[in-house]
Amino acid sequence: MQRLNLNPTYQQNLPGHSELIALSNVSKIYQTDGITCQALREVSLSVQPGEFVAVVGKSGSGKSTLINMITGIDRPSSGQIRVSGAAVHQLNEGQLAVWRGKNVGVVFQFFQLLPTLTALENVLLPMDLCGMFRMSERKQRAMQILSDMGIDDQANKLPSSLSGGQQQRVAIARALANDPPLVVADEPTGNLDTRTAEAVVSLFEQLTAKGKTVLMVTHDRDLAARTGRTIVLSDGLVLSDSSEEVQHVSTTLA
Repeated sequence: MQRLNLNPTYQQNLPGHSELIALSNVSKIYQTDGITCQALREVSLSVQPGEFVAVVGKSGSGKSTLINMITGIDRPSSGQIRVSGAAVHQLNEGQLAVWRGKNVGVVFQFFQLLPTLTALENVLLPMDLCGMFRMSERKQRAMQILSDMGIDDQANKLPSSLSGGQQQRVAIARALANDPPLVVADEPTGNLDTRTAEAVVSLFEQLTAKGKTVLMVTHDRDLAARTGRTIVLSDGLVLSDSSEEVQHVSTTLA
């Protein structure tokens, strides 16, 4: 397994003790055909820079809604959300698009690579869309990230000619293109075999060791156990949070 060599050109420095994510009493209510569904119920939590956090729970537990709140894809019915210093719940659509492009990298279960673009072009795309970095630097930067993912030899290939594991590595490289402090992975291993899934989680572990924050939604409890913290959701509530349990044990033993 190749070690990531995150160089200073795309490693973000963050204050050691500031919260990267802070949710305060966040609720989300949907109205469908006259039926009220409460997807999140006054959720409060915080995530520090450099944490690797797994979010687990059954279908309908609120995992996707929580991720959508944090990434600004959806808005809370009530409560406050701050991510990377921004009050996400107060931003308009235009501001959200700009903020998201620079602060959040998203990795999907089914990769979502553009099929007509090469691996290199898929990684270049976020930089082009957000106007990040000088045009003369972008290709070198994209190749460096692909190299760190161990897939630079596939740079000129289309997604259709890559394996599932290779496509997911390209997707992770794309998520890192704009040097976001936060990487959100929504079931990133759900479409991969066990060995490849473990390799992807190892990549996330290396990212957090270098200062990135990774929030991973997963149904796989074994993979969740490899993270530093597991948040369990049920019916829109935080059923358990391993960081709070560890803190409680530490306080008890002190």
